[in-house]
Amino acid sequence: MATSFSSAHRLYVKSLYRRMLKNELDWVVRRDIWRGRAMMIRAEFERNRDVTEPRALAQILEKAEACLASKLHPDPYIPPSMPGGTKWERNVPPTIAPIYDHTAAVHH
Repeated sequence: MATSFSSAHRLYVKSLYRRMLKNELDWVVRRDIWRGRAMMIRAEFERNRDVTEPRALAQILEKAEACLASKLHPDPYIPPSMPGGTKWERNVPPTIAPIYDHTAAVHH
């Protein structure tokens, strides 16, 4: 069955799903425990998969955004080598270009 929703809507729902999974992973580091919670999130999305009425869908998405906002982790996990991580640009490799351009200097 083809849906009448736009690709922007699908991208928004995917983004919401991924943000909810990421937030749960911020709270629960152990993957075996997180997996159960991820399955509950997936079940919630699957439960509302067949909703086609725009107003009902807007209410569901608004409720999901509010739930996510209320459960956001105050200090989310950032991988060490990503921007904002503890190792970000700690040991920046030196530039390959010469520090002093000897070819442009005038010799006496």
